[in-house]
Amino acid sequence: MTQAFSIAGRPIGAAAPPYIIAEMSGNHNGDIDRAFALLRAAQEAGADAVKLQTYTADTITIDHDGPEFTIAGGLWAGRRLYELYAQAHTPWSWHQPLFDYGREIGITVFSAPFDRSALALLAGLQAPAYKIASPEIVDLPLIRQVAAVGKPIIISTGMASWPEISAAVETARAAGARDIAVLHCVSAYPTPVEEANLATIGELARRLDCVIGLSDHTPDTTVATAAVALGAQIIEKHFCLARSDGGVDSDFSLEPAELKRLVQDCRSAAAALGAASFAPTAAEQDMLKLRRSLYVVQDVPAGTVLSLANIRSIRPGRGLPPVELDRVLGCRAARDLTFGEPLDWSMVKKDPSA
Repeated sequence: MTQAFSIAGRPIGAAAPPYIIAEMSGNHNGDIDRAFALLRAAQEAGADAVKLQTYTADTITIDHDGPEFTIAGGLWAGRRLYELYAQAHTPWSWHQPLFDYGREIGITVFSAPFDRSALALLAGLQAPAYKIASPEIVDLPLIRQVAAVGKPIIISTGMASWPEISAAVETARAAGARDIAVLHCVSAYPTPVEEANLATIGELARRLDCVIGLSDHTPDTTVATAAVALGAQIIEKHFCLARSDGGVDSDFSLEPAELKRLVQDCRSAAAALGAASFAPTAAEQDMLKLRRSLYVVQDVPAGTVLSLANIRSIRPGRGLPPVELDRVLGCRAARDLTFGEPLDWSMVKKDPSA
């Protein structure tokens, strides 16, 4: 059974609406005013949190021209890692004002640290939670350091095998983490819908005693909404102000109106799950009156044999249940019956010879 927890006072788990994380990443395009605008847009869309990424080019890679330091394919084909991260990083001097502004407007801000120095910065800002990005799931020393802070930790699983996922969670627990969420993720940018493999969400929930969610890189909101219907309790999605503005992640990011729809659709999907039930709901009570039942469909003098000519199963539902039709047929009317009367047993003589 998954374990609920909270981030900055917001409950997360099966009994709460899905927790929606808007991932800013590098979509600020190097402009702090755009970063502030992204925070406002996420808050207005109804997201619960905005996630940053805390690194510099020098803390995440090295300035090297070797082929292994150049991206071979995909959205960033041909880019050197160092140049890409230098463009995409969120300056550390921005973190304090962004955290402060988030508190001011009422949206949680937290981040993914990529090394010990980033973790120290975020701990100093009293970050309410920490994210382990998919490529870092194999960095067990980093997970150990983050878990030791004692805050909720969210781990993405892109590219990871089951032994790697299990090791990451076990490492976090052994280091003192109590509040852990694991997000199914496919680290392809964008992710083809047919590779989303949402069935993994249920399998993670079966294997892990923690909150399960989705970090989604598909192009729109459909996959994330479906994930909630399959039990995802956290949804993380990249967002930008406008894809036409460009930026390292804009091609697979939602615009504000799309983010708002994501929030609404995910929460509707969660509300629709409800509980297994085989009884009429409160909303169905009035419709019960429109079920079929047995009615008198022509005037019937007392003593007349009841037949399909004068008794039928029709709507509405004030008469005897249709299942009683075979018991009624062949009996006689106990009194004069009037066209349109709902049939009840007081109107029926069960002995046809009487």
